[in-house]
Amino acid sequence: MSAMVDGTSVATIHPSTSRLFRCYKVVNAMLRKRGYMVQSEHLNMTPQSFVERFGAHPDRNQLTILVSKDTTDSTSSQLFVFFPEDEKVGVKPIKVYTDHMKTQGVRNAIMVLRQGITPFAKQAVQEMSGEYDIEHFREAELLVDITEHQLVPEHLVLNDAEKTELLGRYRLKEFQLPRIQPTDPVARYYGMKRGQIVKIIRPSETAGRYVTYRICI
Repeated sequence: MSAMVDGTSVATIHPSTSRLFRCYKVVNAMLRKRGYMVQSEHLNMTPQSFVERFGAHPDRNQLTILVSKDTTDSTSSQLFVFFPEDEKVGVKPIKVYTDHMKTQGVRNAIMVLRQGITPFAKQAVQEMSGEYDIEHFREAELLVDITEHQLVPEHLVLNDAEKTELLGRYRLKEFQLPRIQPTDPVARYYGMKRGQIVKIIRPSETAGRYVTYRICI
């Protein structure tokens, strides 16, 4: 049975390739919603154009993405997305990626895992967290853009200035706000860090929309 992505059948390409295509497209949408500059051709990519660009059986290393934000803060403005080949990522690929990040002067990265990450690799990522911020998602978590689901309200992560303005306007302390865990799927999607505030906009039959705020803690 054919699967459909944006009205296009993905049954014409190999199942593993169509799965990778779906992940690649969701990742690019996620990066854009995080405020990174993403080429429109990546956002609008079709299964056919994906195969034309990367081949019928893509080399996952060729899928590496480097994006930037329109900001003067060079330490946090760039991010790599890596697609490791290993079914379960160990310490060695982590070392390869961090060496590459160091060479390019990039400290943020996302790994899209085929299956998972070994306990030793996970520990290595945690130990490097002071120097490198490496997130990881399994492919299965990126097959669908969760923020596009009709039951998920709009989320907007506030920047530092917006956070300060919000707390000052309502004379709030951070601990007075409802909480969202960094492990929450939507918080992970937006790459939220502890201390960041997200604005949540829900439709309301009476007011048109209902706005709440949560702090990542």
